[in-house]
Amino acid sequence: MAPSSAARKGVSKHQDDLAGRLLAWYDAHHRELPWRIGPAELAAGAMPDPYHVWLSEIMLQQTTVEAVKPYFRKFLEKWPTVADLAAADADDVMKAWAGLGYYSRARNLKKCADFVASELEGAFPGSEDGLRELPGVGAYTAAAIAAIAFGRRASVMDGNVERVMSRLFEIRTPLPSAKPEIRALLDGLVPEDRPGDFAQAMMDLGATVCTPKRPRCMLCPLREDCRAIVAGDPELLPVKGKKIEKPQRRGAAYVAVRKDGAILLRKRPDEGLLGGMSEVPTTGWTARVDGDTGVEAAPFAADWRHRGSVAHVFTHFTLELTVYRADIGSLATPAGHWWSPISAVHDEALPTVMKKAIESAIPGATKRRH
Repeated sequence: MAPSSAARKGVSKHQDDLAGRLLAWYDAHHRELPWRIGPAELAAGAMPDPYHVWLSEIMLQQTTVEAVKPYFRKFLEKWPTVADLAAADADDVMKAWAGLGYYSRARNLKKCADFVASELEGAFPGSEDGLRELPGVGAYTAAAIAAIAFGRRASVMDGNVERVMSRLFEIRTPLPSAKPEIRALLDGLVPEDRPGDFAQAMMDLGATVCTPKRPRCMLCPLREDCRAIVAGDPELLPVKGKKIEKPQRRGAAYVAVRKDGAILLRKRPDEGLLGGMSEVPTTGWTARVDGDTGVEAAPFAADWRHRGSVAHVFTHFTLELTVYRADIGSLATPAGHWWSPISAVHDEALPTVMKKAIESAIPGATKRRH
């Protein structure tokens, strides 16, 4: 939802000064990012491409800027426009996304591209409400696209912004309970002019100056007004709620290797965790300590040899996979499976946990070969 007009009615000259100082800092110190139109370019008349903004914001959900950069460039090279992405094969999109994690984003990315191309004639909606109607676009992403791509006055609040605001106003309420309080204060700061730059300035300030540890307060354009500095220890904010320990699940992964080095793969169901991605055959993932994670649970009889175990952390649980390898002389390819040549494994739509399992059985198998 866009900030209310009432939020601006009570804004003081001092608050407008805060925004002005932040924007002046951004003009001089903004990050150069492949999806960003810098302030000088905007002033010269350049316009952000909503497709670029949308693509980057989806990729950046729960993912670092450095991890996203090569994926963003790869996607634009393969699919320069939303129409190109809509015309792409879904499996090719999943392959290009492999390794970036949170794979429901990739499925929603394709659904959203299809919708924009077919139902909206390739044009993204310019309002937060319209953007929230798109697959995979929530409140934060809608606000970010509206502000950055369309210059709408919107409150864009990610983890960096929450940290800046918590320190600036010394908010002691633990997160996530503090979010409404932070949003209300942020609503009052967003300027009518340059709301997209303001949003990106807040993000950059949190990412480069107001960092979680050892914040560089002497470089902060808002330090004179920062209540956390006055209180004596900005690093104590924001206050985080108590972490809940993630449950543990277990399973087994079976890496079958043909004489020519090809690896047996299959596709996971389209819906659910890692939906539509590729994997080696596995057991189910269970919380039971006595679950089937041995040779007896293998998908077919072979000389399965234990090759260690791998661990992976998902959003809601941690997983430990016991890994087995079998070298196969001949085998009728099971239904729904295929043999991937060792030279092509890197390009398969393998999630990180499956790359770990394959690497445990065949060191170097998932590395790109030139």
